[in-house]
Amino acid sequence: MPVEKNDSDARMPYRLPFPKDALPEIVIPNAIPTDERIWVPQAENVWFRPLCLNRSQGYWMNLLKVRKSGLLSRHRHPQAVHGWVLKGRWHYLEHDWMAEEGSYVYEAPGETHTLVVPEGVEEMITYFQVNGVMLYVDPYGKTMGFEDVFTKIDLCRKHYEEVGLGADYVDQFIR
Repeated sequence: MPVEKNDSDARMPYRLPFPKDALPEIVIPNAIPTDERIWVPQAENVWFRPLCLNRSQGYWMNLLKVRKSGLLSRHRHPQAVHGWVLKGRWHYLEHDWMAEEGSYVYEAPGETHTLVVPEGVEEMITYFQVNGVMLYVDPYGKTMGFEDVFTKIDLCRKHYEEVGLGADYVDQFIR
């Protein structure tokens, strides 16, 4: 990392204009909200909280919250997924590891797996970055449905309108 020649310059903010088409940063002080309306229902006892919905590059970052034990979904990712367990634990039927609080998980492109929250877990919250599409498949790989950044945006708009936050509430997360 280069070192500033003059110490007074080191504490000076950047002086040139930012690119005119650059979007503002997203800063979410309380990423795990206490207002339950911010959590978007995905299935019974399963919600997500959008953090960044990047429609120009086709990825999304969200928190996934589950308040039940059992199977959630079998799915395939054509692109890489990153996860970080913030609360609780989970695993995939197809693997012998357990993702516990504090764990980081990298899911390689082409990976197909079935997410399971084990008995005794009252609440699981995991940060996920999903790139591209998520394909829901049967045990033999036949596609049964999908999610992408656009279906996520649609779910958010509908939910936020229904709970009184307004359909445009989701716009703050879209890039």
